[in-house]
Amino acid sequence: MDDAEAAAFLEALVRIPSLSRQEQAAADFCVFEMSALGFDAHVDAAGNAVGVIGSGARTVALVGHIDTVRGEIPVRIEDGVLWGRGTVDAKGPFATFVAAASRVAAANEDLRVLVIGCVEEEAASSAGARFARDHYDAPDFLIVGEPSGWDGITLGYKGYLRARLDLEQDVTHTAHDCQTVPSLACGVWERIRLAAETFDAGRMRAFDRLIPALLNIDCTTDGNRAHARLDMTLRLPPDLGPEEAHAWLVERAPECTLEVEGGIPAWSGKRTSVLHRSLARAVRRSDGNPRYQVKTGTADLNLLAPVWGCPSLAYGPGDAAFDHRPDEQVEIAEFLRGVWVLTDALAALARTG
Repeated sequence: MDDAEAAAFLEALVRIPSLSRQEQAAADFCVFEMSALGFDAHVDAAGNAVGVIGSGARTVALVGHIDTVRGEIPVRIEDGVLWGRGTVDAKGPFATFVAAASRVAAANEDLRVLVIGCVEEEAASSAGARFARDHYDAPDFLIVGEPSGWDGITLGYKGYLRARLDLEQDVTHTAHDCQTVPSLACGVWERIRLAAETFDAGRMRAFDRLIPALLNIDCTTDGNRAHARLDMTLRLPPDLGPEEAHAWLVERAPECTLEVEGGIPAWSGKRTSVLHRSLARAVRRSDGNPRYQVKTGTADLNLLAPVWGCPSLAYGPGDAAFDHRPDEQVEIAEFLRGVWVLTDALAALARTG
């Protein structure tokens, strides 16, 4: 896959709508394209697009995701920039994986590359990655496809807890000296927010802080009972797992019924493996200075790396500042540079004893 073909593949993939749990058309397209490139490709039982190419004693797993969040963005190319939902998060990184794997195989490098385009990464289920974790053999190296910038290497991600809090009481007249359910719900949120600030006291890095986000408050009544529902996420530091975060929330909102919709612990790895060195050297060979980073979001890296237990990181072209935004975009030159860097890094891994 040359540069023009790689850019065309990315544009075509971005043009296929693939909201979480609606990825079949995108998965079928990826399998068709990978098969044409010589991959042994199929859609697995979870709906993931899976391709294997090359042979060798060692396997590199390149695990991206092909689902997107909501929000239609007209796909277009202007001044060398591709606009569209998924260009950054994370069809761009996945297209990088397919292009780089095809080039390494064409060069007859001694390396087996497993490419997986996961489904439901943007949903609380993370069903695609969970299936891959439980049904595929652990590789020797893992790279998860998320935007880091062509010269960025992501070492880890925060965890998260997504929860729904329900609050209910009898309807009261507003002339009486009592709080309405909406005001009680706002008080619950403010209590949680202030408690997170206390938790974070003295913590300098965002990666080490507890970051709450209120996603929605929905208030309803049938005339007799008033009900409020708060949807929120907690971005978790390494020293607060989902179970502990659940208990933390219960303690601060005892008047609420709490339902957990999903949770994943934080994870980060060292930067001293042959995988990290190979990618860093590839960045330098492309006249860049590798940037190591940890991120405040959560990725499939959190699910796969602890179980597979191999050297792991996240990589992909694109500026993560455009994640989920209505102006999501990637420079085509940035995307192609990421393909070159990853191709170089994979070739180096193949030659490492």
